[in-house]
Amino acid sequence: MLLIYPPVAKPCEPPAGIARLAGALRSGNVPCTLLDANLEGQMSLLAAQAEPADTWGRRACRNLPANLSALRDPGTYASPARYRRAVADVNRVLELAGQTRNISLSLVNYQDPELSPLKSADLLRAAAKPAENIFFPYFAQRLPPLLAEPRHKIVGISLNYLSQALPAFAMAGFLRQRFPEVTLVMGGGLVTSWLRNPAWQNPFAGLVDLLVAGPGEETLLGLCGRASSPRHVPPDYTGLPLSDYLAPGFILPYAASSGCYWHRCSFCPEKTEENPYRAIPPDQVLDDLSELVLNTRPVLLHFLDNAVSPALLAALVEQPPGVGWYGFARINRALTEPAFCRALRRAGCIMLKLGLESGNQEVLTAMRKGIDLEMVARALSALHAAGIRTYVYLLFGTPAESLAEARDTLIFTTGHARAITWLNLAVFNMPVCSQEANTLQASRFSEGDLSLYTDFAHPRSWDRKTIRRFLDQEFKRSPEIAAILRRDPPLFTSNHAPFFTGGFASPGSPAG
Repeated sequence: MLLIYPPVAKPCEPPAGIARLAGALRSGNVPCTLLDANLEGQMSLLAAQAEPADTWGRRACRNLPANLSALRDPGTYASPARYRRAVADVNRVLELAGQTRNISLSLVNYQDPELSPLKSADLLRAAAKPAENIFFPYFAQRLPPLLAEPRHKIVGISLNYLSQALPAFAMAGFLRQRFPEVTLVMGGGLVTSWLRNPAWQNPFAGLVDLLVAGPGEETLLGLCGRASSPRHVPPDYTGLPLSDYLAPGFILPYAASSGCYWHRCSFCPEKTEENPYRAIPPDQVLDDLSELVLNTRPVLLHFLDNAVSPALLAALVEQPPGVGWYGFARINRALTEPAFCRALRRAGCIMLKLGLESGNQEVLTAMRKGIDLEMVARALSALHAAGIRTYVYLLFGTPAESLAEARDTLIFTTGHARAITWLNLAVFNMPVCSQEANTLQASRFSEGDLSLYTDFAHPRSWDRKTIRRFLDQEFKRSPEIAAILRRDPPLFTSNHAPFFTGGFASPGSPAG
């Protein structure tokens, strides 16, 4: 079996989804090959780009090898200016490559003005004419030797983001044309969202043999005539180029759960798509991590959970993984305890990503977040005192919010700016299958039949244009907030943020 992770996504760590599948398949004696076509495809475009006429482009192309090396060098992260220049120059080379095909291309995104990943007809057009995709020279050369191997009778494509959709379907079209006998399976986060929509009707039946929602281990084992293993199997990253990613060492991605243990927030896709919460027992997680850290020697552990459970946080304190780590966590009472936060830091916790969403209590209550601002303030203070950095996520434009509540978020954020290391600002999108959408005057967010969101008439006239004006003209102009936003690593954002904490490879040392 051949498992493919398509372009375009952040090329800083290996794809965890196909590694998880590989673990299950190999434990069932099913041989499989992992192909990170995202990393390889981006590197192939970078290597092939001719030197352009503009000054920036010439500099970026000439310095490309040095800049790629810099992003893999821990010393670069001690100089934010050097880091930003390296990221901008590498990204510039990809931008120039995209311009040759009239597409907007970057290290993290792919946009085609002629084709939309929100329209099934456009994805089918991409599949019908794969040679028109910018990654075609790469995958047309890379895939045939792999498919020549008799063991690759099934090809799985892991499609998680909209930025991957058009290249993924171009690959699927190429495979269908050149290797019609191959069984083509597609899964991943984006495919799961499509299939969870009650209005879903499969437009890809003539192209993709099987679309899979949620974890795909049992489905793939079944296709190979194997029963799923009753025992838990850790992910297997064997075969992926672990030293080639754009990071100062190997980042180990690991998911201790799928879904969300809270599962109550209104408008959350995990809830609206009815994704069940499945968690690996903490003692099994610790066993997995012990084996994975020993075998892969990572410089950083990235928990992929929607929220690392309190039970797992406590287990990590008792048995640290031996490497610095970060991930999403729900703000809870334990994080307000200074002693517990210090224990987390000693256990290797470098950074926690926190979904605050709003600095207004009524908005939080309406969203059913299950947190209060006093608890948030205490948690931020305790984490800061312990040396744990915070990446705080704010969401503007939910139905309960207006300008007044957004200004409360501004006041709360500036008041706690010292304890907030980084910020992520987002404008609310209403999930298309959200129950709450039925209570509002909804309208089409996009003409695409695959759109995951719907527009709506905000009950308090807090529309997207007004929100963006507030963010640009008021929120971001706060000196305290502007200072936080300037720290954000461009393009790679939270994936690279831990490397700016100091001592990220030394779990027991305080953050710098």
